[in-house]
Amino acid sequence: MSRISIPTVEASPTASQPLLAAVHKQLGVVPNLMKLIGNSPAALEGYLSLSGALAKGSLSGPLREAIALTVAEYNGCEYCLAAHAYLGKNLAKLSDADIDAARDAHASDTKTEAALQFARQVAAQRGRVSDAELASLRAAGFNDAAVIEIVLNVAVNVLTNYVNNVAHTDVDFPAISLR
Repeated sequence: MSRISIPTVEASPTASQPLLAAVHKQLGVVPNLMKLIGNSPAALEGYLSLSGALAKGSLSGPLREAIALTVAEYNGCEYCLAAHAYLGKNLAKLSDADIDAARDAHASDTKTEAALQFARQVAAQRGRVSDAELASLRAAGFNDAAVIEIVLNVAVNVLTNYVNNVAHTDVDFPAISLR
């Protein structure tokens, strides 16, 4: 059971309601995480703005979902693991094998694997990656803009992982057990 209230959309702060309506329009539902963050309209606006901006970047949707899975598994976030497995499969069209591999920062292609390995190192080392790790990512074909986007995708996922881990957000996606 969630340790922080998850209001209905109608009981959310007035300033959060149009933002939650936009989430509903995009996904067809309003996940518990969005309603939880909506306790603070400023936090919800900030999260949605950053997520929306990153969706317009150079990283593909499937890669962003794979990064989310890598980071969720690393941070032990059951909510995000379940959410991104669902979104990865149903929106980004990742296979079950891709989802399973991404949880361990692996992929069937070397470029994606390089991004996932780098993302996990960013999370594990709190951004203090080595020159060799950065060079390996660049050698896989990622330019400076993509490097920044990978770091920001890690950060936005750390944000939601931490919110969910603090709140014990009720999982409203098909549950997946952490490894």
